[in-house]
This record gives sequence, structure tokens and C-alpha cells, in this order.
Amino acid sequence: MEFQQRLDNIVKVLDMNKAESIEVFDLQGKNYFVDFAIIATSLGQKHTLALLDHLKKDLKPAERFNFVDESGDWVVVDLGDILIHIMTSEYRVKYDIESFLDSLKDGLDGEAL
Repeated sequence: MEFQQRLDNIVKVLDMNKAESIEVFDLQGKNYFVDFAIIATSLGQKHTLALLDHLKKDLKPAERFNFVDESGDWVVVDLGDILIHIMTSEYRVKYDIESFLDSLKDGLDGEAL
């Protein structure tokens, strides 16, 4: 399965299950350990974990979940070449990983942070 189809499937699952502010970052060739990162905002802690369950149910067996780090506020799913972050709005604002990923995407290698 090609990247775009995989990304579309992930975004579709998140969107269908009420994730908000879904962003996809193309980091291919940008000196980062994955090719793509996806960030989505959940409606709260229970919703964060529910979104993880939806991803597991809807993406397996096509996707291999290498590692999942989960808490109610922030879930990280490592698919090898795609990293998915699902965060509550408070955590998304607090950690602002979009700025870091944008700096990589823009070729700054995180130096501006």
C-alpha cells in the first residue's frame, strides 16, 4: 500500500471518530526517524483512548503497530514510517510539536527551537 493511501486511511479513521485539527507532516528526507507524522486533537482523555482503539480496529492487519505509548492525554502510535500523535487540546498547546515538525519540514532541523 502506498503512503498516500495509508495516510488517507489513518486520517479517515480519525475524522470519522471525531478527532479535530488533523494535520499530516511530510518529513521524507528531513533528517527525522519517520517519513510522516500525523497529529490529531481529541475531545478529552476517554476520547484519546477511544481513538486509539478505533485505529487498532480499523487499520489492522494492514498496518503493523510497532509501539504504542498511551495515556489519556497523549497517545503515540509508531507504525515504523508513520508516527501518529493523538492529544487533548491542552497537551497539544502545551507541547506544540507542530512547531518542531514545521521546523524540520522547513529544513531547520529543529535548530530554531
